[in-house]
Amino acid sequence: MIQVAIVDDHQIVRTGFRELLGDDSAIRISFEAADGDEALAQLRTAPCDVLLLDISLPGKSGVDVLRTIRQRHPDVKVLILSGFPEESYALAMIKNGANGYLCKDCEQEDLLRAIHTVSNGRRYVSARTAELLAEEMSGERRGVLHEALSDRELQVFLRLARGESVSDIASQLHLSVKTISTYRSRVTEKLNVASNAELATYALRHGLIAE
Repeated sequence: MIQVAIVDDHQIVRTGFRELLGDDSAIRISFEAADGDEALAQLRTAPCDVLLLDISLPGKSGVDVLRTIRQRHPDVKVLILSGFPEESYALAMIKNGANGYLCKDCEQEDLLRAIHTVSNGRRYVSARTAELLAEEMSGERRGVLHEALSDRELQVFLRLARGESVSDIASQLHLSVKTISTYRSRVTEKLNVASNAELATYALRHGLIAE
């Protein structure tokens, strides 16, 4: 039996995924969560083999949750189910520890295949993500600078792009203001921008945050 958790802030989305998974007798829903803090709290006591994780969550983002799971629950497989297309996040999330990436409008067959694939210890790569990986390896995929960010750099970048201050981010991530400022400097250098406004513009241009 594969114990699956669903983490999404929309009740209707969680219900839809639960119904899709109900057709597979090998899958059992372990728990549902509407935000990152609730998901992490549930993981302390509830069994979970595969966690279906949205990127856009209130409070802790999916990027935050993924990083924490990799640190505290390394055996849990994380399958990103996002409204953002593969071009926006797939390679960055896989590089930073996700076991697979699917768009929310995927077919039921693809979702079930992905869950079984990652539960068996393999990565799930959609056809589009495979194309992106091939383009990167061949040198055809250029100019996607955020895919080179570490998980912590990606965390800080997305928070800055959403308008959070350095002090607020430091408080949320339990780090010093100096440390967050260092990460901000690394991010602006890697993305070749000079200000928080330019960070936000970059994120919007690449579909990393909603307008």
